[in-house]
Amino acid sequence: MTQARSAAIYRMVMPDHICPYGIKARWLLKRRGYRIEDHWLTSRAETDAFKAAHDVKTTPQIFIDGQRIGGHDDLRRFLGLKVRDPDATSYVPVLAVFAVAALLALAVNWLTFAPLIAFVTVERFIAIAMMLLAMLKLQDVDRFATMFLNYDLLARRLPPYGRAYPFLELGAGVLMLTRTLDWLSIPVALAIGGIGAVSVFKAVYLEKRTLKCACVGGSSNVPLGFVSLTENVMMVAMAVWMTAGIH
Repeated sequence: MTQARSAAIYRMVMPDHICPYGIKARWLLKRRGYRIEDHWLTSRAETDAFKAAHDVKTTPQIFIDGQRIGGHDDLRRFLGLKVRDPDATSYVPVLAVFAVAALLALAVNWLTFAPLIAFVTVERFIAIAMMLLAMLKLQDVDRFATMFLNYDLLARRLPPYGRAYPFLELGAGVLMLTRTLDWLSIPVALAIGGIGAVSVFKAVYLEKRTLKCACVGGSSNVPLGFVSLTENVMMVAMAVWMTAGIH
């Protein structure tokens, strides 16, 4: 029955811009077996005229059996598919960092002929995770530092610390990965990890505040809490580990 249904899509296809949501909507309709009438809006004037005629603010617009469904998200709802909430909290960004860090640690072990499962794997995982998290913060240092002020105890007293934090985390991670200048990397990791752990614990578990974590940069929706605390605990654990001379 679905195979016989028809759909019309009106989407922007211009020399300097092809609407990505139009492409996605067309693909969804094609996968569901609809007969598609693909109407291109090839100029701004044509697009504005279409919007005015149908009293809509955006394109693409999808019609099924003559009935207007709406844009790409409306089509997903019509088809019973999930629509992402841009304001919803998610642990995906930081979990992706940890997963990639684990794979990179295993890859380094493979290339250096080290056992895949060993103490050195844990060391390399933590060091690489620190570097990746620092990289995300460095994409927009000012935005990270601003979000960091919401909960970090030292940054509140010394705002420049928020801007320095990503560089300290990256530097400590590089030195720990290469096991170079332990006398420098250990105290840095211990300090920033310890301050961070206390700050997160105080804000989330004592004050019961609901905040977004700056751990993957200043534009994420990762909630401040267990995962954020894990980042800091890992740094402290790595510093203690190295101090104890465990390999």
